[in-house]
Amino acid sequence: MTSTSYSNTAADAQAVETAKSLRKLYFTRATFSVIWVILVALLAKKSTELATILLIIYPAWDVVGTFLDIRANRNSTSSKTPQYVNAVISSITTIAVGIALQKGVPEALIVFGTWAIGTGLIQLILGLRRRKTLGGQWPMIISGAQSMIGGTSFIILAHDPTKGITSLAGYAAFGAFYYLLTAFRLSKTINQVKPA
Repeated sequence: MTSTSYSNTAADAQAVETAKSLRKLYFTRATFSVIWVILVALLAKKSTELATILLIIYPAWDVVGTFLDIRANRNSTSSKTPQYVNAVISSITTIAVGIALQKGVPEALIVFGTWAIGTGLIQLILGLRRRKTLGGQWPMIISGAQSMIGGTSFIILAHDPTKGITSLAGYAAFGAFYYLLTAFRLSKTINQVKPA
């Protein structure tokens, strides 16, 4: 076996391992989003107080998801800077949403919307970078762009807390859909790349 073929085999094995880890993570994130959507749909109109707690939980979960993403890509040579930046932004957002809720739901929705725009941009960048080595990233690219649009709508709808919180359910539902699409697409990548 030549050094080149060994290098290619090692790279293929690493790509498969990363794809498997990301696929598992994306299924987990999709499941969380579906549960979150159901809770928002059930609570938004009945109890604004309980629904607002979900505003804090969502970015907090994103911090956890981001560190799981870093772990899934631990063997990758690409920079983890976007993930770390995302983790910091989501951590700050979790705290900021909690503080904003002391003033009111509209303020919290503005913080949430700003966060959705920022994390959407990071997701877009990561999807573009990963499509070369892993493939199957177009749903994440679209999701990142849509997150930026969604974040803008949350800011616009902040004056109507009930509509604003309810619109978050649609945002998370689309997120779950794109995570599932990417997970299934990564399955194709895993099956296509068969290290020797």
